[in-house]
Amino acid sequence: MKKDKSDLSRRNFFKTGAIIAGGITATLALSSVNGLLFASEPPKRKGKWYGIGIDINKCIGCGKCANACKLENNVPQEPFYFRSWVEQYTINNDGTIKVESPNGGINGFQQSIPDEDIFKSFFVPKMCNHCSKSPCTQVCPVGATFETPEGIVLVDEKYCIGCGYCIQACPYGCRYKHPEKGTTDKCTLCIHRLKKGLQPACFEICPTQARIYGDLNDPLSNINYFLKNHTCMVIKPHLNTGSKLFYNALSPEVR
Repeated sequence: MKKDKSDLSRRNFFKTGAIIAGGITATLALSSVNGLLFASEPPKRKGKWYGIGIDINKCIGCGKCANACKLENNVPQEPFYFRSWVEQYTINNDGTIKVESPNGGINGFQQSIPDEDIFKSFFVPKMCNHCSKSPCTQVCPVGATFETPEGIVLVDEKYCIGCGYCIQACPYGCRYKHPEKGTTDKCTLCIHRLKKGLQPACFEICPTQARIYGDLNDPLSNINYFLKNHTCMVIKPHLNTGSKLFYNALSPEVR
């Protein structure tokens, strides 16, 4: 039987359309995954490129991470200076939000809101996001703030003039001016320990393993396993800073 050309043409059209639609679906899916896993664009060079993961569901607010950071890195003890700290978010039944971080959480937390008024409450550890497109690096007028090939954002004290531009530029509040040195201070991911094959102090002390770090360029690393098996997001993704600090179970209330 001779087939109708118009029928064939119609079938081909739908067949082609299905392929195109499938292609679009696949493209969108891949873009979505890449956008989630790589809030920061991986560099083309080889070698380690560190990323950080924090599981909010595991943080118990003990504050040991903040204390270990201060001791390891000689951060001033006054409750105004932190490289790492913990915040307690409390969402009330009326929708209001209260954020507390007494002494960075070093001494633990005592809930200040009656249980019957609380909708939910959780802890959020904070630290430098080690962004790949960090605003703090871009505004430094003397090049004292820079990113290492491993993706760690550092400050060279020899060049820092203490202008404070980077402190104002950091959208995560992760920098402070050292009261004695007069220069900017921040998390270094304990690079001095990494060079010795040791974990950063705040990671090592965590009793619940809420913090992990690893090489984003290594598909078998702990950080990539964490990203693949959790629903991770970065804080303030709309700022496009290329943050490499990924949170599991991050609530939209967190800023």
